[in-house]
Amino acid sequence: MKTPVRKIYLASKSPRRRELLRQIGVEFELLILRDHAARGPDVSEEVLPDERAEDYVARVTLEKAQFARQTMQWRKLPPRPVLAADTTVVLDGRILGKPADEAEAIAMMQALSGRTHQVLTHVVVLHGEATYQVTQRSDVAFASLSEQTIRRYCATTEPYDKAGGYGIQGQAALFIEDIAGSHSGIMGLPLYETGQLLKQAGMQIL
Repeated sequence: MKTPVRKIYLASKSPRRRELLRQIGVEFELLILRDHAARGPDVSEEVLPDERAEDYVARVTLEKAQFARQTMQWRKLPPRPVLAADTTVVLDGRILGKPADEAEAIAMMQALSGRTHQVLTHVVVLHGEATYQVTQRSDVAFASLSEQTIRRYCATTEPYDKAGGYGIQGQAALFIEDIAGSHSGIMGLPLYETGQLLKQAGMQIL
């Protein structure tokens, strides 16, 4: 009889993903990848030429999970499932990353205003030799935003560490007219899909 999985490694520095895992009662330890190391990031998040958003988010997430698993092995840590996730915002097929400055944040919000865009979150769980993964897609409809509202929002700290330049769990919730998909997926970790992957990896959640 297999020993049930009781704890995982989370390869993410996102506080939102930590909160979401705690919400469903999943115990975890952090295996955080570097993104500003002197020798560069452990996993590059640059988009390859002509790479589709779906392929991009799946590739980056899998690379993060694989690097975290290698780190687990290098450090001789107790073997556990490794979970990684990545979220990207897509408008008309164009990937909107994290804005580098206020001007870029304003341009993103102007582009999203009055439009429906897609949020793709890919989740990977590695356990032993097995790989479990899924991409969750949500359609998000933004209201039309005034220039004044956009500039006030971009003057806050909220847009600058988030794909697409906004956070649904923050003040940007005021902009969203409709969602078709997963609220937690837009936050960065679709809980239904994540729960299914963890169950496949041998974890009993409920």
